[in-house]
Amino acid sequence: MTKIFFILFVSYLLGSFPSGFLYAKNLKGIDLREVGSGSTGATNVLRNVGKWPALIVFIIDVLKGFIAVKLAYLILSSNIIQVCAGLFAITGHIWPIWLKGKGGKAVATGLGMFIALSWKVGLASFGTFLIVISLSQIVSLSSITAAILLPIYMLIYIGTFNHPFTIFSLIVAIIVIWKHRSNINRILKGKEPKISKKIN
Repeated sequence: MTKIFFILFVSYLLGSFPSGFLYAKNLKGIDLREVGSGSTGATNVLRNVGKWPALIVFIIDVLKGFIAVKLAYLILSSNIIQVCAGLFAITGHIWPIWLKGKGGKAVATGLGMFIALSWKVGLASFGTFLIVISLSQIVSLSSITAAILLPIYMLIYIGTFNHPFTIFSLIVAIIVIWKHRSNINRILKGKEPKISKKIN
């Protein structure tokens, strides 16, 4: 029980590390929670800080999910605990204690988690993201599409729905889509900005 508590606690702390917020605050004195989409993730960093800071934030956020799952695997090697570690990392990213519960949308952290659980599924989801963004230039649409297909990729890879990884992939997909509900509304109205534009 002590090991489980340690894994979940560390996973949450990893996920809650406010990489985007810190970059924007230190480089430009910007509070990401008050500009653009209000998210502290890489997309808002891209629009308000720059390309390279956004890339660095993206990589850090991916690593948060990846490290949380791998740490759980090294300590207990349990599928369920790995899934829970990933969930806590995502929870920390979305609701970080340091920022009064206002963080990002967990797309990059979720990607890192699924690369750790199954690199084939993780890369398939990332490939989906890249294809959609190359066609649409809309980050949110790319994230939503990858989230929708994630459980399908996992089901194909695992071969059964009755597996912690498959069930969890569905839960994560629902969380990501829910976090993008305002984006979905803008997409339906044709008002969602493309990657080169800022949200007014």
